[in-house]
Amino acid sequence: MDAAFKALADPTRRRLLDSLHSRDGQSLRELCAEPGMSRQAVTKHLGLLEAAELVTTVWRGREKLHYLNAAPINEIAERWINRYERERVHALADLKTALEDTPMTKPEFVYVTYIKTTPEKLWQALTDPAFTKRYWGVEFESDWTKGAPMTWREQGVDIRDPEQVVLVSEPYQRLSYTWHTVTPEWGRAHDATDETVAELAAERRTKVTFDIEPTGPAVKLTVTHDDFQPGSALLDGFSQGWPTIISSLKTLLESGEPLPQAASV
Repeated sequence: MDAAFKALADPTRRRLLDSLHSRDGQSLRELCAEPGMSRQAVTKHLGLLEAAELVTTVWRGREKLHYLNAAPINEIAERWINRYERERVHALADLKTALEDTPMTKPEFVYVTYIKTTPEKLWQALTDPAFTKRYWGVEFESDWTKGAPMTWREQGVDIRDPEQVVLVSEPYQRLSYTWHTVTPEWGRAHDATDETVAELAAERRTKVTFDIEPTGPAVKLTVTHDDFQPGSALLDGFSQGWPTIISSLKTLLESGEPLPQAASV
């Protein structure tokens, strides 16, 4: 947390975070296009932001893309805002891309956090319905093998679909699956209008990937949600919901209790 406060104290670094907040997933070349930003200075500031875990990176071919990471900001909110009974703030959590007029070929949402647990316990928390219900409000039914179907159960509704499957299953390392199907039953459970359900159901299938990497006494968890179509109506809700869900998962594994509001996301 000290590293995050130190990184945020510099106006140039805050400016880089603002740039990523407005358009996530930028390359070094794109970030250097900001007026008054030299390549050397931007590289130095990005290194400090990465060290503070405020920025995470993903390689796409030979290009390194930079994403704003909300995890340290959420931790600051938990400690310094919630403690004094102010409204919960998820600063810098809106990671909606602005490239809606061009095809999207890079991840639209990347979230990184470090959890004091083991890869085995984290895998269980991602796949065991008893765990997922506590921090997410969703239960999964699957044998978690590649190609296996998945049933999502939330608010008394079972969601099934032939394309709702496990894509990658490498226990304790990587898990990936297609996102749930938007059905009329799901819409009624979430008080969505018929028009909204029809709009969301027409969008192409997205996928979420969890990468698990041991780092000393903790585990690095990287959540990537991508394959959104240009102008996706789903993206905004996901980019706001994931920080709360993953923060609740972290809190559950480290303290035994999830965040109280996360299951309603």
